[in-house]
Amino acid sequence: MRGVWKRADVMRVLVIGYGNPGRLDDGLGPAMADAIAELRLPDVTVESDYQLNVEDAAQIAQHDVVIFADATVTGSEPFEFRRIEPGSSVSFTSHDVEPESVLGLAWRLFGAKTVGYVLAIRGYEFNDFGERLSQSATANLKSAVDFVGRMLHERNFEADCIPDPRHHT
Repeated sequence: MRGVWKRADVMRVLVIGYGNPGRLDDGLGPAMADAIAELRLPDVTVESDYQLNVEDAAQIAQHDVVIFADATVTGSEPFEFRRIEPGSSVSFTSHDVEPESVLGLAWRLFGAKTVGYVLAIRGYEFNDFGERLSQSATANLKSAVDFVGRMLHERNFEADCIPDPRHHT
C-alpha cells in the first residue's frame, strides 16, 4: 500500500510504544504511548511494553497501520519517522525483536497488509536507573506527540515520512 491515507478512509491504527521507563530516556516509547492514549482518538489502539514480542504480530494483523515508537541513542533530533517494509526473515532473540520482523510475521502468519512505520525519538540519558526523562528528551517527546497526533487526526502518514533506506532507489 503505497497510497496516501486520507481521513475519509476507515483505518485502524496501532501505536506500540516500547522501552524501559526505569532506564531514563529509554522510557520514551512508553511515554509516547501514554501521550497518544490520552488523545482518545477513534480507531487508534495504543499498547506499551518493555520490548516487542513475536506475539505482537497477531494484534498488528488486526490493524491497517502500525507505528512502532522507541527511543534512539544516535538518531536525528527531535525524532525520525520512517516507513518500514515487512522483514523477509525472522530474526530475534528472547530480548530483541525488530519492528520489520514482527511486521513480517503479521504478513506471513495472518495474511496482514498492515503498513508499518518507526518513530525513533532521540534520547540522551540511558546509562543510569530512574523513572524520568531528561529535559532534552522531554522536548523531543513533545515534538513527536504533536507530529503523530496531527497525522493520526488527519490520517495522512506519508507526507512527512522518510522512506525505508533499504528499499530506497
